[in-house]
Amino acid sequence: MSVGYTANQLRYYLCKNDFWRLKSQADSSGLRFVGFIDVNFNVFHNESFSAEQNIQNGLTVCTVQSYQKKIYSRSWVSATDNLIFIELEAIEKPIDISISLSSPFNHEAKLREGNSENTYWLTRAFDENVEIPVEVAVAMKLNQNNDRQFTLLPNHKVLISVAVESKFRYDDPLRTVLTKCRSIDDNATEKLFQKHNEWWQTYWDKSSIQIGDSVLMKAYYQGLYTMAACSRDPKFPPGLFGWTTNDDPGWGGDYHMNYNFVAPFYALYSTNRLEQALPEDAPLLDFIPRGEWYAQNVTNTRGILYPVGIGPLGIEVTRNTGGGYLANGCVELGGLFHQQRSNAAYGLVNMAQCWRCTYDKDYGKKIYPYVMGVVNFWEDYLKFENGRYVIYDDAIHEGSGKNKNPILSLGLIKNAMDLAIDLSHELSIDQDRQKKWKDIIRHLSDFPVQMRNGEKVFRYSKEGMDWNEGNGLGIQHIYPSNAITFDSDPALLNIALNTIDQMKRWHDGNTSNSFFVAAIRIGYDSSVILTELHKYALNTYPNGFQFGNPHGIENACTVANALNEMFCMSVGNVIRLFQNFPKNKEASFKNIRTWGAFLVSAQQKSGFISDVKIVSEKGRDCTMINPWQNKVVELTRNGKKAETINGYRISFKTAINETIELKSL
Repeated sequence: MSVGYTANQLRYYLCKNDFWRLKSQADSSGLRFVGFIDVNFNVFHNESFSAEQNIQNGLTVCTVQSYQKKIYSRSWVSATDNLIFIELEAIEKPIDISISLSSPFNHEAKLREGNSENTYWLTRAFDENVEIPVEVAVAMKLNQNNDRQFTLLPNHKVLISVAVESKFRYDDPLRTVLTKCRSIDDNATEKLFQKHNEWWQTYWDKSSIQIGDSVLMKAYYQGLYTMAACSRDPKFPPGLFGWTTNDDPGWGGDYHMNYNFVAPFYALYSTNRLEQALPEDAPLLDFIPRGEWYAQNVTNTRGILYPVGIGPLGIEVTRNTGGGYLANGCVELGGLFHQQRSNAAYGLVNMAQCWRCTYDKDYGKKIYPYVMGVVNFWEDYLKFENGRYVIYDDAIHEGSGKNKNPILSLGLIKNAMDLAIDLSHELSIDQDRQKKWKDIIRHLSDFPVQMRNGEKVFRYSKEGMDWNEGNGLGIQHIYPSNAITFDSDPALLNIALNTIDQMKRWHDGNTSNSFFVAAIRIGYDSSVILTELHKYALNTYPNGFQFGNPHGIENACTVANALNEMFCMSVGNVIRLFQNFPKNKEASFKNIRTWGAFLVSAQQKSGFISDVKIVSEKGRDCTMINPWQNKVVELTRNGKKAETINGYRISFKTAINETIELKSL
């Protein structure tokens, strides 16, 4: 739910992740609006409006006032059920109020409304000329005789209770919401609010950070609030705009595959918010059959080939796009690809992160078919020439043409093959295929480079697009593809540093969410990164959405992801504490999740790192850069002093659920 205000009306907008028009046809599919609750009062003149939200539990207070008139509206969306509560209170003077529940007209939507035992309700459905019918039901009850027009007296609060459910959860959603509303009384509301607060407290306790910059702190936690508010349905992750939509959202509000869909989830693994991260996988897995069809018929390969935009449950929201896309070759056999072959591989970046941060074998088995789909595609699509695997006819940028060796795809292929090898080893599956995957990694074409402004920098592709002033795709092989780390060849790192320095895409309208971490990963000046991150966090509306960015929630967790990486980097299974964070800054963190399934805590003060603690979930070997350079390190295991180790890079065994503390001697 979101709230807005126009003269003498508070409007609460209701949306639901699983309410789409589900038809595989461009301009006919996408997220749809549920409805709205209007609170009207026609007595104010020259009024002012303000709203304040406590992201600790989502409680939102709206205030409308004019001369001698003032009203408060307190609302919250239950964290444990699909229920909404809006409490109205007049201050000092009575106010005439009217409440309405409605939904906008749409000739494709089937709308029903009614009143059952003083509980107002509506249903909205898209069930004609679709592949999968959908229906949502809303019920609304007031705790004061259920008259929707009344005088709100001072010191007398009116509570509006709202239930929202869909046919994906209940066979009869209308009956469900009516039953829920009728069962709500003051005692039930109090218990629900207690459970609500408990859920949020548990959520915030999963990990935390401290840094002496209130702007960054707010942005960090506001991003995590955003994802908690819109990502928990295991089959329906948030689309481009999170919890907000209308009946004609941009790009259908879809799951846009060439970064936009996956970007909001980047930080959820390191911040230990796995419940919010896992829904992302569902539409990717559900689309496998259609992806196989495209691979067979468009590229004549095995595996999976994904278009730029998909929906839930195997629906393809960009199919049969017309207009200029047809003329420039972006549409192939009805699929909108923009000439790109990398979309399915891009869908692997967060799956890889989740696997490497949990080593959950059940999760590995779940994603393995998708991983194999990506690997099989590239095994067939790559051409082996002169001892190198080469990519042809793959656009680095939407519609950039039949580029050769686009740098992003090279990075994504390495990530896919690394993941396949790791899964194969851990799950004891397809071990005979590892030789081929290792050969592809070993002989994959080098990242293309060029001279620019007197410096060697990365080129967007070997042949075709060389540079683009409007996005940061030229660094996404570094992150989120994980192809360059502190352990990479120094010459490669120097090229990467030059590229970051010449791009400076800190506030890019497309890829800032990857640019900051890419800069951190290669050791770019940390003071510059922090300064630009602070500016970035200020460049937002009050709800945290970036100014001038039409892509919704893609930047929700940019700050969280960047700070976590500065505090505790673990790419390549090497933990680096405050590796690229200014030594003159103080910061601390608790339970950042790293590669290897470790939860790590530490602090830096006066340039010294202390309070280092590692909880090992899976008992894997742990490798880290010595936080105290070459000093001797003492390990305490489950509260008992154990061994000492030394060296610049230290490694030690761990046991399942073991807590290890480290300090310098």
